[in-house]
Amino acid sequence: MCEVGSRLWQKGLISGNEGNITVRTTRGTVLATPGGVSKGHLRAEAIVEVDMDGNSICGGKPSSEIRIHLQAYKQRTDCHAVVHAHPPTATAFTVAGEGIPDDILPEAAYVLGQVPTVPFGMPGTSELSDQLEPYLDQHKTFLLSHHGAMTLGKEVYDACYRMECLESVCKVLLVARLLGGARPMPPDAYKVFQAMAMNGGLG
Repeated sequence: MCEVGSRLWQKGLISGNEGNITVRTTRGTVLATPGGVSKGHLRAEAIVEVDMDGNSICGGKPSSEIRIHLQAYKQRTDCHAVVHAHPPTATAFTVAGEGIPDDILPEAAYVLGQVPTVPFGMPGTSELSDQLEPYLDQHKTFLLSHHGAMTLGKEVYDACYRMECLESVCKVLLVARLLGGARPMPPDAYKVFQAMAMNGGLG
């Protein structure tokens, strides 16, 4: 988790004390990054352990966004890690009210899958987890309106790489639009990658 926090920070996907990372344990608890701490300089002893209701078992206070992580674990038995970050380009798409098509790149179709934009919910409150809940069962990558993004993973690096992929796809899409428009992949190729994404779960 510390390495992932540093990676996200170094790549500019989080800044300051932004973002949060969690991992589900085999004990049925969740390891979470603490609130008010830079994830780019996170130390192992700062990691917090909480139960599935967000109550601290060991360590200090988890991030205020723990609710969206716990909602994902409650709904997705295949999810073992969650990353919430503020990737600038992807977040800009939410501010502009623009969606991300999944048919422009193989990575968009397979790694990200369809990316819904979750309606705005006040960060750090149950309003945000309530807004997220309807989308969790069918998706693994989420834009959070005017807020950032969230990715699920089978383990913590899987969730991290999905977040990196999201920002990369958004950058390509933005440049393609500046060059006159983003053209979709051939339909047959898209169907293959789409099927892989649906059959692979969080793989």
